[in-house]
Amino acid sequence: MKNFLPIFFFLATHLIYSQNLSTLGPYLKDDNSNNVILRGINLGGWMLQEPYLFQFTGAADSQHEFKEKLVEFIGQENTDNFYNAWYENFITQGDVDSLASHGYNSIRLPMHYDLFTLPIQNEPVSGENTWLDLGFSMVDNLLDWCEANNMYLILDLHAAPGGQGFGSDINDYNPNLPSLWESEENKNKTIALWGKLAERYSDEPWIGGYDLLNETHWDLAENELRNFYIDVTNEIRQYDQQHIIFIEGNGYANDFSGLTPPWDDNMVYSFHKYWSFNDSLDWVTWIRNEYGVPLWMGEGGENSNQWFTEAIKVFEENYIGWAFWPWKKLESISAPYAIPTNSNYQSLINYFRGEASAPSIENAVNGLMQLAEDSHISNNRFQRDVVDAMIRQVNSNETLPFNGQNNIPGILYASDYDLGTMDYAYSDSDYATYHINTDNFQAWNQGWQYRNDGVDIENSSDTDGNGYQVGFTSEDEWLIFSVEIQESGFYNIVTRYASTSSGIFSMELDGIPIVDNIILYNTGSYSNFVNKLTQGIYLPEGTFKLKMKMVTGGYNLSTINFDISEEIPEFSIEYAEAQEDLSTILLLLNQPLDIDQAIDSSHFGVFVNSEEVSISDIEISEENPQVIYISLDEEYNFLDDISVSFYQESELESIFSEFLIPFSQFPVYNNVS
Repeated sequence: MKNFLPIFFFLATHLIYSQNLSTLGPYLKDDNSNNVILRGINLGGWMLQEPYLFQFTGAADSQHEFKEKLVEFIGQENTDNFYNAWYENFITQGDVDSLASHGYNSIRLPMHYDLFTLPIQNEPVSGENTWLDLGFSMVDNLLDWCEANNMYLILDLHAAPGGQGFGSDINDYNPNLPSLWESEENKNKTIALWGKLAERYSDEPWIGGYDLLNETHWDLAENELRNFYIDVTNEIRQYDQQHIIFIEGNGYANDFSGLTPPWDDNMVYSFHKYWSFNDSLDWVTWIRNEYGVPLWMGEGGENSNQWFTEAIKVFEENYIGWAFWPWKKLESISAPYAIPTNSNYQSLINYFRGEASAPSIENAVNGLMQLAEDSHISNNRFQRDVVDAMIRQVNSNETLPFNGQNNIPGILYASDYDLGTMDYAYSDSDYATYHINTDNFQAWNQGWQYRNDGVDIENSSDTDGNGYQVGFTSEDEWLIFSVEIQESGFYNIVTRYASTSSGIFSMELDGIPIVDNIILYNTGSYSNFVNKLTQGIYLPEGTFKLKMKMVTGGYNLSTINFDISEEIPEFSIEYAEAQEDLSTILLLLNQPLDIDQAIDSSHFGVFVNSEEVSISDIEISEENPQVIYISLDEEYNFLDDISVSFYQESELESIFSEFLIPFSQFPVYNNVS
């Protein structure tokens, strides 16, 4: 089977989805035979609290340990009240409505078995199953919300009875009790649970399928996982013959040894992907190619926006659906929504870690209940850039304003550069981590604040800013802003920055410099912000892309303020720059020229290493009449010292009826490759 995606597949995925998801060869189909790419999110943290999601790592290794500590400290009733509030607030219809409005079409629900049935050690009659209403009720409500939004719901058993792996943080495994693989009772309970779920939801058209076990990681006998999956499948098929069976490999989902060939004709192989290069998927597409079955990337994330966009492009080029992790987490930049923390909750966690004295029980309970309340989407911080990277940027390199229209005159906040991908909205030396391949974790946003791109954003003490600063700046990094210049004229520009050394900053409008390199001097500290004034910069009315360039780095950038000026400066050269073609010099003038006038090249001189070189052509830019391009008969290189002169008075006239002041040996900035 060839690895290509027919044109009709792309078209079909944009249709309004019908119901009843099933497989046909390597494709997912709805009941109108449309191809479907699952574009989804994991609701991690709702039914199972993984410690890192809520920053209680070090306080407890698992959810059951966290609960035990809570019961011991605040009592069973207070603990129950907290979890009841958590289940009520963390996911609501508002979450599902938001998912649909953002462009997602599916949800993967990580489930903890103990919301559906008792642990084997708590069963009144050994070997029997007591069924609990809470878990089923939560799924019922979620399914209703999904149906109202035409979204598929995939049930994922994230924590199986006993735990399917050694990672207590992932599946709530208790090493003091038998795991799933060490107990026939746990296996039977898991099989029975899937039978119960299949019986309940067999006729529900917006159930996308059943993900049997999340991220098994255990030393299993040959075919042990396969045989268990077959037992679960057989149980499900007693009640439900139409919904998809999703199966994951051992080794955190990606070791499919012994799991082929498929044993069911409506089955999908699900892999997970974190922190690896977004190049070939050959390590998993061989299953689809050899057996003609669909693939699904059931879990991935915890990376930068650029990684999200890269990964999704690769998935969809291979007609593979995806579900990113997670929907929300505590004080994070890498999820669509962030939950705020509170001081009482943090004090409780610090106490559990042994880093602080015990808070009062009242404060601890207040902190937990505040956390539960703040987990509601209405109290979350929406992180538009994450969603934009997953949905829009996959199919577009266009950049869009991040926080409303940027008007000039006005203030541009450095941290509010455009939404968009690396090399279109910004350029940064570090923009994702690929430490599975490189063995080196790389922080993409070294400040871990505000946005999830490669741009390094920190909290800022600058009272004139928006609370954030672009920091850790390096040579040749840049930011793009979509701007609306509301009036042509001369502007005074104030660059607000802080630094412990000198640096160079510059700006371009639609790729053309608007100002000479701005020298930013040592301000004494990275928190001592000062204003650098640049006067008399001409800007034309219209819509443009403004680029802020870190010619050299080492400073923190807060704001750029543009104020229109009534003064017209003397008509002079502003800036000169060598171009990458190695034979053109750009001259930027501080007033626009009358474009109908002719230019006599003999009135200009260009010098390379103090030797004059021949000019082959000279012209005014049609796009920007402030710019003159001088073409040379010979090439220069990155080591050359270049300058330019203009000798003739009363020759080049601006639109303000002023003549260009002659200049001699004006330095040409040479930063060519």
